[in-house]
Amino acid sequence: MNDVTLPRLPLDRAACHAAMAAHDARFDGRFFCGVSSTGIYCRPICRVKLPKLENCAFFPSAAAAEAAGYRPCLRCRPELAPGLAPVDAVARTARRAAAAIEEDCLPDGSIALLAATLGVSDRHLRRVFLARYGVAPVQYLQTQRLLLAKNLLTDTRLTVTEAAMAAGFGSIRRFNHTFKEKYRLTPGSIRKESGAPASGNDAVTLLLAYRPPYAWDRLLAFLSARAVPKVEAVTGGFYRRTAALGKDGRLVTGWIQVAHRPERNALAVTVAGSLLPVLPAVLARIRHLFDLNCEPAAVEQKLATLAAVAPGLPLPGIRLPGCFDPFEMAVRAVLGQQITVRAAGTLAARMAESFGGAIATPFAELSRTFPSAAEICALPFPIEDRLGPLGVIGSRARSILALAKEVAGGRLPLSPSSDRAETSARLRALPGFGPWTADYLAMRALGWPDTFLEGDCGVKKALSRLPAEEVRALQAGWSPWRSYATVTLWESLRQSVKNGSKEPGRKEK
Repeated sequence: MNDVTLPRLPLDRAACHAAMAAHDARFDGRFFCGVSSTGIYCRPICRVKLPKLENCAFFPSAAAAEAAGYRPCLRCRPELAPGLAPVDAVARTARRAAAAIEEDCLPDGSIALLAATLGVSDRHLRRVFLARYGVAPVQYLQTQRLLLAKNLLTDTRLTVTEAAMAAGFGSIRRFNHTFKEKYRLTPGSIRKESGAPASGNDAVTLLLAYRPPYAWDRLLAFLSARAVPKVEAVTGGFYRRTAALGKDGRLVTGWIQVAHRPERNALAVTVAGSLLPVLPAVLARIRHLFDLNCEPAAVEQKLATLAAVAPGLPLPGIRLPGCFDPFEMAVRAVLGQQITVRAAGTLAARMAESFGGAIATPFAELSRTFPSAAEICALPFPIEDRLGPLGVIGSRARSILALAKEVAGGRLPLSPSSDRAETSARLRALPGFGPWTADYLAMRALGWPDTFLEGDCGVKKALSRLPAEEVRALQAGWSPWRSYATVTLWESLRQSVKNGSKEPGRKEK
């Protein structure tokens, strides 16, 4: 192994070894262990015989372990490990860069373009990324692609070529060479060992892991109440939706289904074969939607005082609901200002029916894609004449158009890799976007975990028994997980707030 040439990052060797001995799932994805006697690296939860401490090298990422010459364990499968939480004790810039890479948004390996997007220099990006992940961004991207390809070869019926293309490799020769060089195995041998037939299939199912516990039913209830009919559905314990993503100047559409596999501490994500060209982006969005990188133990510890505010509400496993399509969710938030949850969903469904695309799916409840920002911008003016007949009042129609213009023009990126302060400032400059809507989008579109919606009517109602100074003291103590506190307070009202309730929020001026 050549790990001696890599910078040593601040990992406590004894603590890491103890976590491996306990197979502690709380540390899954937090570090990886390379074993010098085998040349293999593992997750902390791996069930193989515990290696001796002197044979162990610990790394903050799978990419760092592979850069040191280790290859992934075929038993614990590092490609299934959850990622890191959006807020950590390290530079936010590194996490934003990793989020962009995970969506395969690094064209031609251009670090300069990624750095410019993040508003930093190449040198600064490389420095903070190396400090956080132990490797350069390009190496991180290569490992992400290799591990996704390995996952596809192991768990699906895709051919080697299909798996390579879906993982983001533009050349099968380059893929075969890199795979063999890094893993000392050929892609075909992985296929043979997995026993999966080397033939194509319309849909693929992959597992995405999380750190337990996971309050699946509570998150599903939240998404169900806000689902856009014909675009999203929660049925029989499954989350399903349509998807439309851009790829090389064309629109790629398909459907997705997500199920809970608690025995594996994972979600089973089934993706239509038509979405394989954008698979990395789809999986990154699912991770964001279901908050799979959450640190539940850290969240629960910080929110312990919520028990006095919302008695009887279990905290373990709470997740921050993200979104799959940020523009869709932002429009849904505008439509939901000062009307019922059900009414907002009805308006969003009318927009999908009128301006979205028709799509064939295996599910009767899914038949439309939501219109993109570009499609909204392309509608004949005035916008009030187009949205008014659907029941959207003029002020909200103008807010939606202003949002669409900014998103379509690339001036308002909405994703976990976006800068929170800059994005919030741009949102507040739009008509109809006040503090509540900007903060709500920071929570759900950007996945920002430390937003407290103090002016939200649901939050105020949940905390109405407490004096203002006590509320301020409590919410300060909930940082940096105040978004989770907001969601928990909404949950405390859910049993008494049924379909006729108003969307938590406030009217924007």
